[in-house]
Amino acid sequence: MNRRKFITMMGGVILATPHASQAQRSGKVQRIGYLSAASEADTVSSRYRAAFRQSLRELGWLEGQNVAIEYRFADGRLDRLPQLAAELARLRQDVIVAHLTPTAVAAKNATATIPIVMINGNDPVRLGLVASLARPGGNVTGVAYSVGMDIFGKILELLKEAVPNLRRVAVLSNPRNPVQPLQLESVKSAARPLGLALQHLEVREPGDFDGAFAAMARERAGAYLNLGVALGIERVRLAELAVKHQLPSVYGNRGDVEAGGLMSYGPDLIAQFRRAAYFVDKILKDAKPAELPVEQPTKFELVINLKTAKALGLTIPQSVLVRADEIIQ
Repeated sequence: MNRRKFITMMGGVILATPHASQAQRSGKVQRIGYLSAASEADTVSSRYRAAFRQSLRELGWLEGQNVAIEYRFADGRLDRLPQLAAELARLRQDVIVAHLTPTAVAAKNATATIPIVMINGNDPVRLGLVASLARPGGNVTGVAYSVGMDIFGKILELLKEAVPNLRRVAVLSNPRNPVQPLQLESVKSAARPLGLALQHLEVREPGDFDGAFAAMARERAGAYLNLGVALGIERVRLAELAVKHQLPSVYGNRGDVEAGGLMSYGPDLIAQFRRAAYFVDKILKDAKPAELPVEQPTKFELVINLKTAKALGLTIPQSVLVRADEIIQ
């Protein structure tokens, strides 16, 4: 090999070396704070974390070598998020990853300087997390979508098609989640043209669940929509209560259907967690979150649990089944 070819080849190797390897050689370990409303033991959330870590590895960020991840879990208690976010801020993370809207809000309230990457955020503009999707303008960016999107219209349409005689839908929300009043507005707008009456019920703690389902029974609800009031093991309990009361249930997260709920329609969260690693990578390479446009999910998935349908004595029409991205037997 002549000298010119050798120099050219080595120059190409240097240019191709990722920033992460440079950080490793310099001895600097980047710090990522990971804030979750779920529990560490939740199998659904652990699968999302695994997708995030795998994408980091593909980008050259290796735990224990050039990056360290500090985890905080709220175990489904949204009231704990401000304290946990403040802990991460005090530890001076280089970036904080925040899954779900209340988590991103808690992180934003805890720090105005540490970059924050939100995952599956809802309506970040109306909540003041970003100035706009195209130009966030502050310390928050990531993957989010507007609750004004047609997602609730789609959810209720699918539910009504699956339960043809449906007239009344109970809606569970948690007042500690700052985005749920906005979601309720969208649900009401979507329900009117479908001729569906709504019964709104608030639950703050798992101890509220039994009373909420008793109220659904008194008002003769024909199904219930969960706006995301439980994480982790409580997913299973809610699914069991729905079957006990013979209520078809619909969600925005496939994890609830895997736990025994009837059906879900929402963004592909694995894809969002993988995409979050891209934002973290950019920020650790000195990109400013203010200048990284917020991305909106491009893939939505319909998941149906036929085992639950059987337990409810419900036959899902073929017109719904053919649209499912996954059917759980």
